[in-house]
Amino acid sequence: MALLVRLLSLGVALALGPAATLAGPSKSPYQLVLQHSRLRGRQHGPNVCAVQKVIGTNKKYFTNCKQWYQRKICGKSTVISYECCPGYEKVPGEKGCPAALPLSNLYETLGIVGSSTTQLYTDRTEKLRPEMEGPGSFTIFAPSNEAWASLPAEVLDSLVSNVNIELLNALRYHMVDRRVLTDELKHGMALTSMYQNSNIQIHHYPNGIVTVNCARLLKADHHATNGVVHLIDKVISTVTNNIQQIIEIEDTFETLRAAVAASGLNTVLEGDGQFTLLAPTNEAFEKIPAETLNRILGDPEALRDLLNNHILKSAMCAEAIVAGMSMETLQGTTLEVGCSGDMLTINGKAVISNKDILATNGVIHFIDELLIPDSAKMLLELATESDVSTAVDLLKQAGLSTHLSGKEKLTFLAPLNSVFKDGVPHIDAQMKNLLLNHIVKDQLASKYLYHGQTLDTLGGKKLRVFVYRNSLCIENSCIAAHDKRGRYGTLFTMDRMLTPPMGTVMDVLKGDNRFSMLVAAIQSAGLMETLNREGVYTVFAPTNEAFQALPPEELNRLLGNAEELNNILKYHIGDEILVSGGIGALVRLKSLQGDKLEVSSKNNVVSVNKEPVTETDIMATNGVVYAITSILQPPANRPQERGDELADSALEIFKQASAFSRAAQRSVRLAPVYQRLLERMKH
Repeated sequence: MALLVRLLSLGVALALGPAATLAGPSKSPYQLVLQHSRLRGRQHGPNVCAVQKVIGTNKKYFTNCKQWYQRKICGKSTVISYECCPGYEKVPGEKGCPAALPLSNLYETLGIVGSSTTQLYTDRTEKLRPEMEGPGSFTIFAPSNEAWASLPAEVLDSLVSNVNIELLNALRYHMVDRRVLTDELKHGMALTSMYQNSNIQIHHYPNGIVTVNCARLLKADHHATNGVVHLIDKVISTVTNNIQQIIEIEDTFETLRAAVAASGLNTVLEGDGQFTLLAPTNEAFEKIPAETLNRILGDPEALRDLLNNHILKSAMCAEAIVAGMSMETLQGTTLEVGCSGDMLTINGKAVISNKDILATNGVIHFIDELLIPDSAKMLLELATESDVSTAVDLLKQAGLSTHLSGKEKLTFLAPLNSVFKDGVPHIDAQMKNLLLNHIVKDQLASKYLYHGQTLDTLGGKKLRVFVYRNSLCIENSCIAAHDKRGRYGTLFTMDRMLTPPMGTVMDVLKGDNRFSMLVAAIQSAGLMETLNREGVYTVFAPTNEAFQALPPEELNRLLGNAEELNNILKYHIGDEILVSGGIGALVRLKSLQGDKLEVSSKNNVVSVNKEPVTETDIMATNGVVYAITSILQPPANRPQERGDELADSALEIFKQASAFSRAAQRSVRLAPVYQRLLERMKH
């Protein structure tokens, strides 16, 4: 049996071909991008790769599917060109690139791949060309001709003026004494160079870009008889300082240096790892108000949060960023790192003034604007920069804004600016107290709130939490955006002003002249005690207009029949609290009478059983009241419902008759039964 299984397996593998029998390791991101470029270029012949070139530059990229369709690199438009894939060349008169490049030694391969300047400088040294032409196995990260041409003149002069020391050492730093292909170039690894065993830092990003000391790998895996050549876009140099040491020697980091020392983060920045420091310059610190800066510098926790928000968890070279990507900081926040042309952006803003300063444990980008996380901000700062500035202005007018700038643990339930589109309320004693009831005596997180929870406010009220399928509400107001959690307080953005409950449902109804007839009916039906006691009710309260719309005889009959009146009024009372923000498209709410009410919301209009509600969310301590201008009829009392029941019965009889009709065609014995059913249908 075991032999049979093995033979069957071999047969399947042979049927699938050599790819199945010799399955290798999964492809690297670079290889996947190259594969995609081959796929896009295949209509032009074998071994043709599609390349995206940024218009107005010489920058070319093998790209992934997303970039292919967007036709943009760093927001700049691209054109598609078709070139021979690495390792292949054209043949006159034939389509595509059918011929493999001739296999030569490293020195000759440099000229083939577009690094003739490297070849030229190799010639100038006495020792390197024989090595490149001789036996062995090497890897060279060869700068392109353009890379050499872009070197500052003083740097190039210092190299060529001392070819057997400076130039030789620089070239040896680009070399590794073994063959290393792209599938071995792992993110965050270090290769030992042939110059004093100095490390070369490799980063292999998910988008397929590979960097070598932050120089982008342009074309890779050009095989030679004695190694491999990778073409890169910069001349690289040795890296000796860690991030902390660079901060120590840069004059523009004087304030950052003091902040790092005060926070104790210097141990992180001089330790092992691969980080990206978005390093704020002195100018960046000077841009924020002195009061805010002094507060943060004097608060160890806020300071640490601030600095951690500038440290990305992995090294991110500028050349690897061709579109926006989310990067996590040591603070746990997410920054959107992107690019616009040659400029790097953070959260959409071009704040990076100097990029790709390489360190032994990562990379530094200079930024000229502080990235202050919410956790280092006061509640007043959070609210001022959010879409709740009108509510902040009201607090200031009422003399209450100091609550948002102190160290007391609070949560501000701040209505959106759009809530006040029809006008801003006047500040008086009542409004001042209402504003205090928008500030809760604890620093909350919405994800930990639960249904039925009560929250104490600075105004002395207890607010209830209602959790619905698609919304989270506090009294009549629902949370409209993600929390903003500051140093001491949290900001909840709310979709309307809160109206804390002022009494029971009966108190609400008695205090509103629109419901005087309903109050009398409730008394007659014996429901007053129910609506006065503790509970959770949603009351669809018919106004006097609703009662007056009934024919006089029907109204008198209803009010004179306590049992029927009790039944109908109970049908107007739901057995849970449902505020309008929790309705969604449709909610079926069980009434105290037993049948369900259909409550819906469309275009900001709430309806119950398709009858529009004239006022929503009149809050009570034991429920919520909705004003309606009609009397709701339980299903059993509705003529339409009775008609529907008769129609359902007739349909059922018809179905039975049809079934018997089919059976009658097969057997005459069923004919009398069929006849009786037809008679029933007639009646």
